[in-house]
Amino acid sequence: MRNGDYTPTRFASQSDAVNVIFGRKTNANPENTVGLMTSGGKTPQVLVTPTTDIGKILSGLHGTQVSGEADIITSLQVAQLALKHRQNKNQRQRIIAFVGSPIKPKADEKSLVKLAKKLKKNNVAVDIVSFGSEEEIDDNDGTLRAFVDAVQSGENSHLVTVPAGANLLSDAIVSSAILAGESGLPGEFGAGDASGSGAQNNFEFGVDPSLDPELAMALRMSLEEEQARIAAQAAQNPAAAGAASSTLTSIPENAASGGAGAATAAPNLMDQDDEDAELAQALLMSQQDQGGETKVDDEDVDMDAADDEDEDGDEDEGEEEDDDEEAIAKAIEMSMAEEEQKKAEQQPPKK
Repeated sequence: MRNGDYTPTRFASQSDAVNVIFGRKTNANPENTVGLMTSGGKTPQVLVTPTTDIGKILSGLHGTQVSGEADIITSLQVAQLALKHRQNKNQRQRIIAFVGSPIKPKADEKSLVKLAKKLKKNNVAVDIVSFGSEEEIDDNDGTLRAFVDAVQSGENSHLVTVPAGANLLSDAIVSSAILAGESGLPGEFGAGDASGSGAQNNFEFGVDPSLDPELAMALRMSLEEEQARIAAQAAQNPAAAGAASSTLTSIPENAASGGAGAATAAPNLMDQDDEDAELAQALLMSQQDQGGETKVDDEDVDMDAADDEDEDGDEDEGEEEDDDEEAIAKAIEMSMAEEEQKKAEQQPPKK
């Protein structure tokens, strides 16, 4: 753990990774809690029970000393016991174990697989971060992979191998499947996503929860409320709910960066559609009103020709009205004649 193959040392890089994991987990959900324990020394020891106080975690890391050999089996058993006595029973249980030294001979594959089945039965997910020299990683890989395969339940457990190099251990964990979905980070990001302008655009809603956790939480709650409203509408009007849900999927991308522009985008589109419809209707009416030919020379309109066309139009309208009145009168006369004929037929003949 004192080796300098990881910047600055294995233990220091591991402490930095613990700090990053704590921040990601607690920012993802305010009810998340993180504990800390050691796997080396005389015996594995719980330093901090699950908490949301970063100060306790930092204090526990500061007081930890590198000594002894790691006992991964006993460490996992103690971690399971600590999770079993958590205050909030609705929290999902997860263990993230750092393995930076040989696990044999204290841990063999058969014992680890047996423990993995027990953890799986108790709904405990386990993520393992394997790091160290190339020989140590190769020696531990087969045993750790068998353990992860045995504890796996719906792809909830992962094995992440981080070889020595220029990249930080915390960067590799952030870009791995261990923190996929936490704070909106996808798992396929490269190791350099934790720095630079590219990382700023890959958070959920475009907001880094570590910089502004209140805004991130408000946006998340707003999205959950909108999803609940759409789910309620789905029972009443599935078609409208489907259209609303398709619109909702595009909101998180612009919710933080768009600001007021994103909130007013829909009304502006509606107003624009209304204006386009009115213009189209006015254009259609103008084309229908052009019964004759009008001439425009140097932006002057021939008013006499327009007046003649209006008079002709009025005469045509008057003739059409007279024709309509005559047709109505004939229809009334015919109906009255038919009624009189029916009455005459119904009357008995006179003797």
